[in-house]
Amino acid sequence: MKMKGFFLPVLLVSLSALAQAQAAAPKPPVPKSDAQKAFEQLKTLAGTWDAKVSVTPPMPDMDTGKPSQVTLRVTSRGNALVHEMSEIDAPADPTKYDHPVTMLYLDSDKLTLIHYCDAGNRPRMTARASEDGKTVEFDFVDISGSTKYGHMHHAVFTLVDANHHMEDWTYMMPGDKPIHAHFDLKRADVVTGTK
Repeated sequence: MKMKGFFLPVLLVSLSALAQAQAAAPKPPVPKSDAQKAFEQLKTLAGTWDAKVSVTPPMPDMDTGKPSQVTLRVTSRGNALVHEMSEIDAPADPTKYDHPVTMLYLDSDKLTLIHYCDAGNRPRMTARASEDGKTVEFDFVDISGSTKYGHMHHAVFTLVDANHHMEDWTYMMPGDKPIHAHFDLKRADVVTGTK
């Protein structure tokens, strides 16, 4: 009987130590989803970018020769990416000049984009990444606000290298007439000796 009384506390201490060791043991990393990988890749674009813009079909009222800039900024403890477009020479008055803002974030297992458009609406799109991880394409899901003046309908980010990427945005005019804007972006916040 004395042996039983001795082994029970030893057994309980041993089981407790084993449970603590298992709890403290490092767990293998959970593989990242495609959405997480795409979001991590897009966050590498944080910075300021000079943009050459071309529009198809050509729009007489859009001077694509004006220098444009895109700024991307990681915010909210890494949970969101802010994307802002502007003309370089335009006054910093977003109430009078185009200055659309786009927010990118993970929503469960989806990479989501909401574009706060100068047309007064907010289209929402979700991403699909390419096999090589260099292209992230956003497809239209739904929209809040009026579509009287049209709405942003599609976006594609193509990463060329650390200092060069492209963006393709499709705007749907009233009557479902698409306008495609292609942005060829070079990192502006890199000292290269030449511009």
